[in-house]
Amino acid sequence: MSSRLDRSPVAVWWRTVDRWFLAAFLSLMGLGIVLSFAASPAVAERIGLDSFHFATRQIFFTIPALAVMIAVSFLQAREVRRMALIMLCISLVLMVAVLYVGVEVKGARRWVSFAGVSVQPSEFLKPAFVIVCAWLFAEHARQPDIPGNLFAMILLVLVVALLVAQPDLGQTMLAAGTWGVMFFMAGMPWLWIIVLGVLGAGGLAAAYTIFPHVAGRIDRFLTGEGDTFQVDMGRDAVINGGWFGVGPGEGTVKRVIPDSHADFVFAVAGEEFGIVLCIVIMSLFAFIVLRGLSIALKEHDDFTRYAVAGLVVVFGLQSVINMGVNLQLMPAKGMTLPFISYGGSSQIAIAISMGMVLALSRKKPERRKQLGLPGVSEHALAAE
Repeated sequence: MSSRLDRSPVAVWWRTVDRWFLAAFLSLMGLGIVLSFAASPAVAERIGLDSFHFATRQIFFTIPALAVMIAVSFLQAREVRRMALIMLCISLVLMVAVLYVGVEVKGARRWVSFAGVSVQPSEFLKPAFVIVCAWLFAEHARQPDIPGNLFAMILLVLVVALLVAQPDLGQTMLAAGTWGVMFFMAGMPWLWIIVLGVLGAGGLAAAYTIFPHVAGRIDRFLTGEGDTFQVDMGRDAVINGGWFGVGPGEGTVKRVIPDSHADFVFAVAGEEFGIVLCIVIMSLFAFIVLRGLSIALKEHDDFTRYAVAGLVVVFGLQSVINMGVNLQLMPAKGMTLPFISYGGSSQIAIAISMGMVLALSRKKPERRKQLGLPGVSEHALAAE
């Protein structure tokens, strides 16, 4: 524990950071490593790799992800905005590049390779998109003559167009849904609620009509007919695990599902460690979302309120989609479980996103008395 009079950057950070958030993020990272050892060996052996290939890489990704999250959490709000703007510009350029030079997997182009390292630009686009839109909404709220809402709409259209072109309709829904939450918080008129609701319904109908794989997934979910092997196995694995699971390493779902270490790691957790662990995982995600929304509602600064809410909403929606698919409560959609599923781009991007949450939710200078810093001016503390 540092002295309350210690004003070094690390000491001030420790006194101002939201430790509940930090503990929840570290818990999910730890669970990700544990479940990687449980879910990935069978997958690695099936494709001729060393048993712990993916588990080792999970640790390899988690260490820099943790470092990035902590580093970003030291930033001030204005620095978070600048970082997000740079990330947004780079991500948009890469999103365009993906359409021409990206790696095609199962009919979609979502990855671009640099020196043998594959990167999914849409993962890094999400936090940058949320922060920039939050800033635009806040600027319009501060000065109504600034067309911040209009620019946010234009940005949404651009992002949606690039995601649909890949196509990646799951990320499209995440981006549009999160944008809608922030716009609602920014005082969306009822007319816009109706208009956007109609557009959203029309978009879903168009996706069902235009993209055969979307129609197929929805039809299989509604009728139960067709190839539902993976989602059936995921649901059955959780049921077979019971309350306390069949034991570490004793599960069978990881031996038959290709993506058990990624999209279906939640099913592996349910089978080997039981419904109890599933409840713990769901509780951690719910805690992060609810705490983020609570902090946002109490925040006086518009930008911070919209940004924190948007970041935890996209985090929560992504986790709900993943767990919903594993439990056969939603149509199949390949989406990672934040901090837990295997994946380099996802780990680093989510770490950046949650680092921004930690940065924006830190205790503000006006609370210096509670921090034990009497006599320190708001300007001096803010400068740190």
